[in-house]
Amino acid sequence: MVSVSVLIEKAIANQVVSFPTDTLPALAVKPNYSQLIFELKQRSYEKPLILMTSSIEEIWQYVKGTSEELKMWQNMANKYLPGGLTMVLPASSLIPVTMNPLNPNSIGVRVPANAIAQEILKKTGGLATTSANLSGEEALTKMSEIAKKFPSVYVLDDDNQPNSKVASTVIKWTGNNWQTLRQGNIKIDN
Repeated sequence: MVSVSVLIEKAIANQVVSFPTDTLPALAVKPNYSQLIFELKQRSYEKPLILMTSSIEEIWQYVKGTSEELKMWQNMANKYLPGGLTMVLPASSLIPVTMNPLNPNSIGVRVPANAIAQEILKKTGGLATTSANLSGEEALTKMSEIAKKFPSVYVLDDDNQPNSKVASTVIKWTGNNWQTLRQGNIKIDN
């Protein structure tokens, strides 16, 4: 278990880290090192990682669409982010194939509503993230549990951050509207 400053330093050095968010604690790594998370979790490539950023403004460099689509995406983001919503959008060239190996043209983006997570992401830039668990197991909700399960991960020493214990709602842009892929606490009306 490490301090915020050590965790930021390790993330910048391309190590896998874990920190609390508003939904579930995240396993996170620089996007170009996404492979490390797939290996650590024994995760199928059919399950892409999510790009977490510190602000809504930071999202737009990682996605590409028409000016009309961008307006609709920004409206959705401004309504629900920061918060428990992940938007799956067409990926820009800044997204490495390793984040979504089976569909590299698409990326889920999210801004957590958690001050510590935002502080970390401000310093590290966008990170490839997922819940902290072995694939197929329940997501871990305490930092101390994550440290025990994943001894090679630099875990933030903070078990006092509240989280909803519910994964984010995931919606995908279909080209003309939103499709809900996973229902979390946020309900989206299309």
